[in-house]
Amino acid sequence: MSKLVVEVVDAYDLMPKDDQGSSSPFVEVEFDGQRQRTQTKHKDLNPSWHESLVFDISQSGDLEYKTIDVTVYNDRKGNHGHHRNFLGLVKISGASVPSSESGSSVQHYPLDKRGIFSNIKGEIALKLYQVCDELPREQVQRAVPASVVAENEETGRFQESQFNETPFQVINGGRVQESQFQETPFQEINNVNNFDEEIKVEEKKKKKKKKKKKEPEVRTFHSIGKEPEVRTFHSVGTGTGGPPPAPPPMKEKPPAVEIRADFAKAAAPAASVMHMQMPRQNPDYLLVETRPPVAARLRYRGGDKTLTTYDLVEQMHYLYVNVVKAKDLPVMDMSGSLDPYVEVKLGNYKGRTKHLEKNQNPVWHQIFAFSKERVQSNLLEVVVKDKDFGKDDFVGKIVFDVMEIPLRVPPDSPLAPQWYRLADKKGDKVKGEIMLAVWMGTQADESFPEAWHSDAHNISHSNLANTRSKVYFSPKLYYLRVHVMEAQDLVPHDKGRLPDPYVKVRLGNQIRPTKVIQRTIHPVWDDQLMFVASEPFEDYIIISVEDRIGPGKDEILGRAMIPVREVPQRLETGKPPDPRWFNLLKPSKAEEEGEKKKEKFSSKILLLIFLEAGYHVLDESTHFSSDLQPSSKFLRKQSIGILELGILSAKNLQPMKMKDGKLTDAYCVAKYGNKWVRTRTILDTLSPRWNEQYTWEVHDPCTVITIGVFDNSHTNGSKDDARDQRIGKVRVRLSTLEIDRVYTHYYPLLVLTPGGLKKNGELQLALRFTCTAWVNMVAQYGRPLLPKMHYVQPIPVMNIDWLRHQAMQIVAARLQRAEPPLRREVVEYMLDVDYHMWSLRRSKANFNRIMSLLSGVTAICKWFNDICYWRNPITTCLVHILFLILVCYPELILPTIFLYLFVIGIWNYRFRPRHPPHMDARLSQADHTHPDELDEEFDSFPTSRPSDIVRMRYDRLRSVAGRVQTVVGDLASQGERAQAILSWRDPRATAIFIIFSLIWAVFIYVTPFQVVAVLFGLYWLRHPRFRSKLPSVPVNFFKRLPSKSDMLI
Repeated sequence: MSKLVVEVVDAYDLMPKDDQGSSSPFVEVEFDGQRQRTQTKHKDLNPSWHESLVFDISQSGDLEYKTIDVTVYNDRKGNHGHHRNFLGLVKISGASVPSSESGSSVQHYPLDKRGIFSNIKGEIALKLYQVCDELPREQVQRAVPASVVAENEETGRFQESQFNETPFQVINGGRVQESQFQETPFQEINNVNNFDEEIKVEEKKKKKKKKKKKEPEVRTFHSIGKEPEVRTFHSVGTGTGGPPPAPPPMKEKPPAVEIRADFAKAAAPAASVMHMQMPRQNPDYLLVETRPPVAARLRYRGGDKTLTTYDLVEQMHYLYVNVVKAKDLPVMDMSGSLDPYVEVKLGNYKGRTKHLEKNQNPVWHQIFAFSKERVQSNLLEVVVKDKDFGKDDFVGKIVFDVMEIPLRVPPDSPLAPQWYRLADKKGDKVKGEIMLAVWMGTQADESFPEAWHSDAHNISHSNLANTRSKVYFSPKLYYLRVHVMEAQDLVPHDKGRLPDPYVKVRLGNQIRPTKVIQRTIHPVWDDQLMFVASEPFEDYIIISVEDRIGPGKDEILGRAMIPVREVPQRLETGKPPDPRWFNLLKPSKAEEEGEKKKEKFSSKILLLIFLEAGYHVLDESTHFSSDLQPSSKFLRKQSIGILELGILSAKNLQPMKMKDGKLTDAYCVAKYGNKWVRTRTILDTLSPRWNEQYTWEVHDPCTVITIGVFDNSHTNGSKDDARDQRIGKVRVRLSTLEIDRVYTHYYPLLVLTPGGLKKNGELQLALRFTCTAWVNMVAQYGRPLLPKMHYVQPIPVMNIDWLRHQAMQIVAARLQRAEPPLRREVVEYMLDVDYHMWSLRRSKANFNRIMSLLSGVTAICKWFNDICYWRNPITTCLVHILFLILVCYPELILPTIFLYLFVIGIWNYRFRPRHPPHMDARLSQADHTHPDELDEEFDSFPTSRPSDIVRMRYDRLRSVAGRVQTVVGDLASQGERAQAILSWRDPRATAIFIIFSLIWAVFIYVTPFQVVAVLFGLYWLRHPRFRSKLPSVPVNFFKRLPSKSDMLI
């Protein structure tokens, strides 16, 4: 039988509970109905136990579905835990327990509260693992049943000697079979009270009177009535918890009851039941909270909060060598020339500068960085060599003792380089000097981004730029509005016919035509066209008037070229500039540069052209936009806070270069607003560590930051058309983050491929949102999401997607021209270029989202139906009383509603999400998608699939559309019946309705409103004995009204 070993190591900074400012803590661990405890450490707020508690695992596969509860108590009287205070709790999923002791390590867990008003602090260090063989007897503490512990605590007969007795035999008659749990619920690890996904409550009626007796102190939750409340806790912790043991088998499937001994004892049944359940997910697709040793977390233990501004990442120390230049180098060749270069050696790592031909006073200005973790030598050698056809000649060297190198930490000024005299291999001074600066620093050093790193030692100088970290900025974008009004005196090529003119406007790669006007030389179009322009305004607007001679055959009648830099801007709703007449020149003359010759006669066109500076140019989907500011800097609001992102590391990445005999060259890209950041590329590893931190100004909290991971395909001289492969992407909405809280998690890197959903690894991030203007942030929630112009003069829906696509292309083309380039495939993946393409999978996901929303309305309707049918007489009587009170005092209706909303909000506060959102595979319908649906989603547009596959998909779409058509027809019929009430389509029905309306008008007029409301409410809530199973008279009358469905062909 397998064993679970929980080694309780120590605890730190516990909460004092006695009058002397101390505590006497002990730890109690509960697993699968077995409970053990450690010794009590008297008067110690930082206790150390180093005790191993061993539990039996009934089946080896059951552990991942179970949860380990670790509770710390204060022993108030030293009587073996009879009187105790709660000091904190940790809930650990069994799926996160390693299968062997060699794969486990000591983990620090923060102690969590039991309720809203609990005052808890501190951490506990645990080591958990499984063993297959029996441990030595002296190391084993036997598990006792939870019920025995509770009973003995209740009677005061609990002794420590009971821990060494025979192990507890499981008395639950049945075990939950694996088939009963097709999906795994997740247990929260770091906070048991703040549930991310709420509670599912099931009621089970018991008729035996002996069950109503007072239970021992097992503290089972109860719902309405006296049935035990069944809870399944869902969370996005570090692993999977599972359903607790089931009760003995029954005829019906029994619910799993989880006994929580750490909560307050339920002295009375709960007053209400909340049905709030979220779908369960694959454990590989969930967040894993981490506790990296970053300064932002460590300083809250009492350190100074202003220690460092680079506090969201782990400090990585580097040895920096700045090779500046050399002078008076000796000549080594017979020809009297010298081709010097510098070689920096530290252990097995070697870096080289470029060699400069025939130069005795070379200047390099190159920085090398060697990771301190990989230092394998105590000596740093800087060797100057002469490049030669055979073996390179030795010129001189400088040797540094690594232990004597000074430490520099920003914001210290850069270390000044110094001249060093070269020495030969024996250490004697020779001719020539070299200027160097050598220091120890961290990744916060300003030389870090430009340095040559020791993990990139096999990268050539030409490809080194592709591995460096950089910051990019998107170009400032504007909407360009072109109002084509009219033209005069057009001259067709064929004098015998009137032209069919239209205007084609071109800006860069964007082309938009107007409508065609039939047979006229004085056309009036009055069309408005919109384009996307970017700074600097170097393009020309080309206005071309063309004659539609036939299908696919056009002739140019005239052309005008207008520089974008000469186009005026309009701020918000100000008056647009006046339209202008432009001469239409012949195509040959319009293309000539410096054309100044004026013709005696030319056709003219009236245009209104201006740049819209009051809009925000959308370059990403509005569902997860990171910037909502207008184009003009004069209209932008002040920032409300700062977003800090620490890109720590990744693990379990998939090898992307197996064909080349390598692993993965991973780098990260983060985008928020117009600022893009790119980390350096970590070569040939599946567990890269970047530890780079970046900062953005935040102008709106309802925005999203996107972080993507990619494999660099340009590190070894690959072709320019090689594409960087996507590894995964993470989105985080800022409005879901608490102020000043540091979030550190491993995010799953999920990529949807034609073969299905694939997890390519996990990315560890640290996030912190700091608010600098509370009043502005609160006021932001009452302002429009987009700038004012989007509502005053909205852009047509048909144009929004086209303009968004053009903006994406401009941003991708501009960033691709940077050095190192941020490649087009990276930008398109970050901006979700193909987000609006048809996807049956995404359609199903959206349909399920709608049904999830409607399920709340359905639950309310079901609850009200139960009230009307007296399923719970007590609740129905209370509703009657509340109804009569509100009718008698109508001024209490609105206060009651808002008070109820307030109470619900306060109640849900303890269940608020404790983790940022992430890519949800279950919500996206991506974990069990049919291969044909994925193939259709990844198909090109237009399709490239064979005709039989396209026919099959078309038939499937027709089937779905047929059902939608039926539903839409039914909705239309109901609306037409409502219109037919007073339209006299059915004369008898309309006559009956208006006569009945007159009678009701007189009755309501002579009867007080409160009496009418009481009569109506009591009739609606009448007892089922007075109800009929047949439809009511109003329903029958409505269904008999005519609709227009019989008029359809």
